Amino acid sequence: MADSLVEIIEGCRLPVLRKNQENEDEWPLAEVLSVRDLPRTPLYYVHYIDFNKRLDEWVTPDRLDMKKLQFPKKEARTPPKNGLPGSGPGSPERDVVRPCFVLSVSRVVSESLPSSFLFTFRGRKLITFFVSWKNGSTRRLIPPQPGRKRKTCGGTDEDSQDSSDGIPSAPRMTGSLVSDRSHDDIVTRMKNIDCIELGRHRLKPWYFSPYPQELTGLPILYLCEYCLQYLKSLKCLQRHLTKCNLRHPPGNEIYRKGTISFFEIDGRKNKTYSQNLCLLAKCFLDHKTLYYDTDPFLFYVMTEYDSKGFHIVGYFSKEKESTEDYNVACILTLPPYQRRGYGKLLIEFSYELSKVEGKTGTPEKPLSDLGLLSYRSYWTQTILEILMNLKPENGERPQITINEISEITSVKKEDVISTLQYLNLINYYKGQYILTLSEDIVEGHERAMQKRHLRIDSKGLHFTPKDWSKRGKW
Repeated sequence: MADSLVEIIEGCRLPVLRKNQENEDEWPLAEVLSVRDLPRTPLYYVHYIDFNKRLDEWVTPDRLDMKKLQFPKKEARTPPKNGLPGSGPGSPERDVVRPCFVLSVSRVVSESLPSSFLFTFRGRKLITFFVSWKNGSTRRLIPPQPGRKRKTCGGTDEDSQDSSDGIPSAPRMTGSLVSDRSHDDIVTRMKNIDCIELGRHRLKPWYFSPYPQELTGLPILYLCEYCLQYLKSLKCLQRHLTKCNLRHPPGNEIYRKGTISFFEIDGRKNKTYSQNLCLLAKCFLDHKTLYYDTDPFLFYVMTEYDSKGFHIVGYFSKEKESTEDYNVACILTLPPYQRRGYGKLLIEFSYELSKVEGKTGTPEKPLSDLGLLSYRSYWTQTILEILMNLKPENGERPQITINEISEITSVKKEDVISTLQYLNLINYYKGQYILTLSEDIVEGHERAMQKRHLRIDSKGLHFTPKDWSKRGKW
């Protein structure tokens, strides 16, 4: 349906043919992000509007509906005053600098005055800036991301869903792994790796990951499944395996049951492995950005053991010190192991660590669409398991408080409340709030628990929490 007489440029929008979940043809609106001119036929990299970025792909001209082609609108620019860049009220330079000043003032009014500012730019875009306080400490500020609704391939509005779960609107003040989506440019919006070979699996990345540019043009990127070192060819991988002594992730094995093990890895002691893990994870996590400074983080890698060694299944990271009670920064189950119960096992393990630490925890927001589904399911099953095991006392209805549920599960109180509201269990009856479990909810929970075969056994956990506040710079 493509018309060769009309030139399609970056920024154009038009319907593109794709298969939906039922394998039926549909024509969703898509934006052309890049054009690749090949000798035989051009290719177009498209992003489907209101769909998750992992569905972006290269398409051929025959999948384009040229009859509904929309060209990008030209942005009106205000002429500069006295020829000085950024003097116009609508110029990009002025739009960037002004919010930075307002943010810095609003954050320091309630505290002490800063002695200096350090700004970091990428082109014309502010990435982050540091504030040096008069007492000698340094704090990293991230500009707040503008509210923007974006739907997943299933039609769920992630941002509005997350905001209802109590996401703080203020910028993080710690070593966060949350990315600022307002700084996406055309390069980071496109997948740059075609295929990754990791052990016996070949993975198709979902998102951009900042691997070295000379590796992004390769048909296959090879990774050592034990140290996660990236290599350009199978021959290089084979040569590397003769030298690599690792057969499991570096760090301490703190849990084992059957073939499942968890390793705790310090981002400062094992910096190279942690950075390689972040690069791999970024291929499948859109909401998190890569930080080469892994010192403030601990990484918990889940593996599956066989005669050849310990093979990575997934991982989660957490800050050594979190002022917001986050017990997870990033969490990922690799695609070959998804929909097999490993995601809930990772989540359950993170809360098991929180129980040992004597704290309640919550995952760092925003959650991805798949992450939100996993956490919703885990919270639902965990809370219903407690409610259904309550026994009446003295012939009266069993009683439990929100705080008691939070203490038993180590799930933060706000997450308990949001889950109960999501399930519509809270009712007001005769002057008090009660929890009502319908037969449908009970039967659904019993069916779900019958399918959940993987569980954490606290007897297999050998973990001693550390007080990182007394360890200087981690």
